[in-house]
Amino acid sequence: MYSEDDLLPISALQHFVFCPRQCALIHVEQTWAENPLTIAGTHLHERLDESGGEARGDLLVARALPLRSLRYGLAGRADAVELHRLRAGAPGGVELPGRAGRWQPFPVETKRGKPKSHDADRVQLCAQALCLEEMLGVEVPDGALFYGMPRRREEVVFDDRLRAATEAAADGVRDLIVTGTTPRAVREPKCDRCSLFDRCLPDLAGRSARAYLDAALAAEDGP
Repeated sequence: MYSEDDLLPISALQHFVFCPRQCALIHVEQTWAENPLTIAGTHLHERLDESGGEARGDLLVARALPLRSLRYGLAGRADAVELHRLRAGAPGGVELPGRAGRWQPFPVETKRGKPKSHDADRVQLCAQALCLEEMLGVEVPDGALFYGMPRRREEVVFDDRLRAATEAAADGVRDLIVTGTTPRAVREPKCDRCSLFDRCLPDLAGRSARAYLDAALAAEDGP
């Protein structure tokens, strides 16, 4: 069990799976920079937060729900948690004040871009589910990622593999913060879309500063 002072932001797990160096720049060195993608993402989440909750028959939606897990040492908030009323006699779910029946939590995270081949978004969503399970005392077996580009949901099952990957990401983030370590840059295609490109300088990976400066000066001088 972790103390309140030791809780990691859930978003850090997403950063770590995407790129451990990006995670360290943000959460160890406290470095951040905006680009058009991050600004659009911020505006999207602000609109979601302002929209509030809703109730439609057997569906309730809570937005910007605070989350916490002392077991895993995590804190954050969910874009949305849907609560689906279970049929009478069905196992699971939680009771809600003033609402008949039992309700199954289903976290939904909204992303402005496209589905990813890596697990960064799925790990972030799974971390939300782990928090909900601890807070509500109920199993949360699945959730969904809603991507803005195709405007569709991708269902995510919180199986043993994804739960283990989420715990490993939390351990990885904690290790970076405790040791104050920033991994070396590794140049990859995804670097071009990172808002920290100019702070990370991945083009220097594997090159000496002298060689980089010589090449830059030669390019400015021309032929």
